[in-house]
Amino acid sequence: MSILSCPFKLRQLEEMLRKSLPQALAVHGVVMSINRGNPIGHEVIVDSWPEFKAVLTRPRKEIVTEPSDVYGNVYAAFYQDLDVYRRLLKDTDAVNWAHTFRLLGIQEGIPEATQDAAVAKQTQLSTTPFSVYVVPDPNKIYAPGLEPSFTLSSLKSSHVDLLNENWAYGRNEQSRRYLAKMIQHFPSVGILNQAGHLISWTMMDVFGTQANAYTLPSFRGKRFGAIVSKAVIMKAYNTGYPIYGLVALENVHAQNVLEKRGHQRLPELSYMCLHYTT
Repeated sequence: MSILSCPFKLRQLEEMLRKSLPQALAVHGVVMSINRGNPIGHEVIVDSWPEFKAVLTRPRKEIVTEPSDVYGNVYAAFYQDLDVYRRLLKDTDAVNWAHTFRLLGIQEGIPEATQDAAVAKQTQLSTTPFSVYVVPDPNKIYAPGLEPSFTLSSLKSSHVDLLNENWAYGRNEQSRRYLAKMIQHFPSVGILNQAGHLISWTMMDVFGTQANAYTLPSFRGKRFGAIVSKAVIMKAYNTGYPIYGLVALENVHAQNVLEKRGHQRLPELSYMCLHYTT
């Protein structure tokens, strides 16, 4: 196991991971962020170099100071050899099992091997699968025009409280800090009404996924979601990111909406592994 810190090697890794899309989407998104200034302070772990069999991204130790911070303690995983990935989690300190964390991967073996490691560490792990949607050609994604009385804008720090209040997985101080960091460092788009109030928004997160899409209830049915989605997609696309998003398996409505807009559902599932310390 080694930390890959050489800028040249990290650029090489990005190119290698791009050849393994879509399975490497989550790790690739984090590595792209690292190679573009590393604004949130992550690092890359490989089992070996250059013939790696497993890659893990994680926050640097000095970045996350709260063991319970499930928003800041985020990992992304990709493997070419499942046993190597399993050993990386079980037999090294690549993962800090003393912390609460999230781990995202888009390969069938991720939940099984991560669960095996959790059992070996005598700790708990839960896994949630998600459908993965990609956008092969962002220029073909449909979005209506925006009425003149509304304005497109990047999200600002003054919007964080509203985002946090309306995020089903948020509504706490840790989630607030996470959202503030995401809108500071990654593409985001919101729609402002005539009074300058935010009414609809979405953003890109650390994994390179489109996330946190929301429209205030009184403004729904006007296709604002499609407008902000297309806008943030083009922002991310113009900076070189592959475009993808995750949808809960039971959220059939969201799946239908994305497919009507031109997103394509992958046969692969994404897996979010959650570890909480007891």
